[in-house]
Amino acid sequence: MAAGGGGSWKVAYADFITAMMALFMVLWIMNQDQEVKGSVEEFFKNPWKAALSDSTGIIPVRNADVTQSQRSNFEAPSAIQLEAARRINEDLLRTFVQNKEYREHRSLAIEMTSEGLLINFLDNPSHPVFTIEKGSVKFTTYGRWVFDTVAWEIARYPSTSIELEGHTENGFKPLQPDYTAWEVSMDEASIARRRLLEMGVTEAQIVKVSGFAGTRPLKEKKPEDPSNRRVSIMIRSGREPE
Repeated sequence: MAAGGGGSWKVAYADFITAMMALFMVLWIMNQDQEVKGSVEEFFKNPWKAALSDSTGIIPVRNADVTQSQRSNFEAPSAIQLEAARRINEDLLRTFVQNKEYREHRSLAIEMTSEGLLINFLDNPSHPVFTIEKGSVKFTTYGRWVFDTVAWEIARYPSTSIELEGHTENGFKPLQPDYTAWEVSMDEASIARRRLLEMGVTEAQIVKVSGFAGTRPLKEKKPEDPSNRRVSIMIRSGREPE
């Protein structure tokens, strides 16, 4: 009995030290800024991946040029908000890759860029996202399903900011003289904006709505290729909720 009980204090002492270390870590994290908290959160979610592209560990070591560039675009860049764009990207990839109809028609192109998450809704003439009826643009049934799925994901992250652009191919032939590629591209961006709002995105999130007609073709396509018809959504880091 004496031998067995003599070592129990060591176990109790070890538990005490472990508890104190855990308390220290919690208190340390609580006193860090949002950037460090976001990095720690990402580290424990995926310890094999760097929390941020310019980080060498849990606490990010930022390049001065990168930091200055971010500050020129956003007043309060945050690791948590940058992570929101990545989460939207991952969720959408899982949703659409698993969907047979999407795999067949490929109406969505998603890309993480240095500016944020770029989502292109490709208005392929063989399986269109939009239709023009009586001088106005409307979603097709298929297009509404694709767009609503994306809009619902974006609405889950109200701290992000959103820019919308409408595009056509160069040489787009209008159905009537007063409804040119400029009006079509602007209307596509506008109905995309309205649908985002209907799906729960806030007015404050949408910072730009533009139509570019056929002046900005996709890099991998010829300017006159009909696949240049698209609506683009750029999801950027936003400000901290007030």
